[in-house]
Amino acid sequence: MKPILSFVLFFFLLNSLPAQILSPAGDNPVPGISKERVNKLDAMLEEAVSKEQVPGLVALVVKDGKIVYHEAKGLSDVATGKKMEKNSIFRIASQTKAITSTAVMILWEEGRFRLDDPISKYIPEFKNPQILQNFRYGDTTYTTKPSTKEITIRHLLTHTSGLGYGVIDGDERMKMIYHKAGVVDLFTTENVTIGESVKRLAQLPLHHEPGAKYTYSEGLDVLGYFVEIISGKPFDVFLKERIFDPLGMNDTRFYLSEAQSPRLVTVHTRKDNQWISFPVTFYDPDYPKAGAKTFFSGGAGLSSTVEDYAKFLQMYLNGGTYNGKRILSPTTIETMMTNQVGDLLGDGGKDYGLAFGLVDAKGVQLGGIGSLGTFDWGGYFNTQYFAAPKEKLIGLIFKQTSGAGNGDETGWKFRQMVFTLVE
Repeated sequence: MKPILSFVLFFFLLNSLPAQILSPAGDNPVPGISKERVNKLDAMLEEAVSKEQVPGLVALVVKDGKIVYHEAKGLSDVATGKKMEKNSIFRIASQTKAITSTAVMILWEEGRFRLDDPISKYIPEFKNPQILQNFRYGDTTYTTKPSTKEITIRHLLTHTSGLGYGVIDGDERMKMIYHKAGVVDLFTTENVTIGESVKRLAQLPLHHEPGAKYTYSEGLDVLGYFVEIISGKPFDVFLKERIFDPLGMNDTRFYLSEAQSPRLVTVHTRKDNQWISFPVTFYDPDYPKAGAKTFFSGGAGLSSTVEDYAKFLQMYLNGGTYNGKRILSPTTIETMMTNQVGDLLGDGGKDYGLAFGLVDAKGVQLGGIGSLGTFDWGGYFNTQYFAAPKEKLIGLIFKQTSGAGNGDETGWKFRQMVFTLVE
């Protein structure tokens, strides 16, 4: 049995930090940061772009609330030669999940529900869940057996509900079942709502008993709809009022305005040794600037900038506040940053809380991913972030690629090198 790590150290560090807001470092060196190593980091990213490992990127490093590195490199759109800018907007896909989890916990702090409440208490369609038993590939029919457990809100937050992820699911049977049922994965330009998709999802079989395994899922899409039910507001409105406006995240939205749309980075893929625009497949790359603009995916729907997302992470490093606005309490964050899945992720160096992956003692031993309690995640279109309470350090590197790559190693190199900046 893997011991569950105590995050008392994390909580102490969290509450000993002065509240910070993002500010430029200016010309003066930031205490505790090696300028020489910042230059090496910059050279690594420059080389990756020059060798066309990625068409372009934006990277940001924050220490003690001060921006110590913020650079845009390469192209935002290869076909037109449009340059990447520091305020370029990226589809952040699964980085939406931590924001949705934060919305859930805002309502939890108001006493609206308990984490171990069954979701069927609020979305009745989830009552009496079934587990997939037998499946016929010829006609996609299947049989099920009753689950002995109900799906709880905690299960949905931690990807232990047994729900799947449709087109990106690891089980081909689930892909076929979700597609046939018309469940929307990731996002869409079609005229559909999260409520409609979630109710379809609720009728489908589970991978396994709730709580039995960690299976990456559409649980956060369910919780986006749950936020609508509990708050009585559309999900996009709730996020804007309770998270984005207070934090000054003015470029983080499900859909972009006419003024924002030109800053959206093109999704690229590699073909015939060239970077080209990604074609329409199970998703439409024109999202989030085109289409019906009615689907607010809590699991993968938002677009943002590195600076906007850094404000969100800084709020967590500040113990729940940013720019004088409290989003969450420190005790809530302590719960969220505690391992919630026991041994279900194995012994690979990571635990999982209520919103983020968490570096554990094995992760520190392995090296390259940060100190104990560093929290992180990424997105389907090649965006990554991490934040370390111990060093009061944030790193983000956003790219926008899908499918075949070209030897891109900037993700792991960036993270490994950012932690070496601290003197």
